Amino acid sequence: MSQAMDALLDLLDIERIEHNLYRGVSPKDEWQRVFGGQVIAQALVAAQRTVQEDRFVHSLHAYFMLPGDPSVPIVYNVDRIRDGSSFTTRRVVAIQHGEAIFSLSASFQIDEPGFDHQIDMPEVPTPEDLVSLDELKQKFLHAAPENVRRYWERERPIEMCPLSLTHYVSDKKLDPLQNIWVRTTGAVPDDRRIRAAVLAYLSDMTLLDTSLFAHGVSIFSNRIQAASLDHAMWFHRDCMLDDWLLYAQDSPNAIGARGLTRGGLYSRDGRLIASVAQEGLIRQRQPRQS
Repeated sequence: MSQAMDALLDLLDIERIEHNLYRGVSPKDEWQRVFGGQVIAQALVAAQRTVQEDRFVHSLHAYFMLPGDPSVPIVYNVDRIRDGSSFTTRRVVAIQHGEAIFSLSASFQIDEPGFDHQIDMPEVPTPEDLVSLDELKQKFLHAAPENVRRYWERERPIEMCPLSLTHYVSDKKLDPLQNIWVRTTGAVPDDRRIRAAVLAYLSDMTLLDTSLFAHGVSIFSNRIQAASLDHAMWFHRDCMLDDWLLYAQDSPNAIGARGLTRGGLYSRDGRLIASVAQEGLIRQRQPRQS
């Protein structure tokens, strides 16, 4: 178990402070705002703790309203919208400094039999057929800006094995497609609810990047103001997370300073585990007047 994975599980073990009220904290690092995946995951955990044990999340829809402040706790207020015979609905509002910074609606369902189909996983090299992340860093990151190097060199609970890092060091316009192998850096408890929260956490990684591929600019560029605006996720099949998952992403549209990206998370054996969609702000900053 890595220290980063231990820290993530601690972050997801949010504190109950009152009926329907929970409190989460953020890691103490140098980042100026809370990682969106953390808020999604903690809000999902808060909702899960008000739901019957035989019901599991099948979808969530979230909006980011204000940047999260990592220096203070986040309070999660759960609204028990509905408890039906098969489905349960919850709404969660995340609050800091007296203001709502994030909202999430989630739906939970009992396990039921039914039709079963999925689209195939893209054909890409396996992680073992790719060069290691260390080799990728040596190849691409020596010429990358300092903030890009810092992002890729930090210890994290999720290991990423991208097929390429070209978009960080080149202004070449690329097809808006990205495939990244991801896995946890330590074991996840054998608890389906925790696995769903960790999956929600990692689902926010690298998505917004893909919407910039077609424009030859990196999300780390000082020419771009970038932020997640909304996030939707559908949970299809349960899966262990300590083996590689393929995160296949594409960006079908960018307009109005917003980029839309879709993603599919596949197990190594090709099962579609979850689908993701996100729209983010990708605003071009105006050059400073001299």
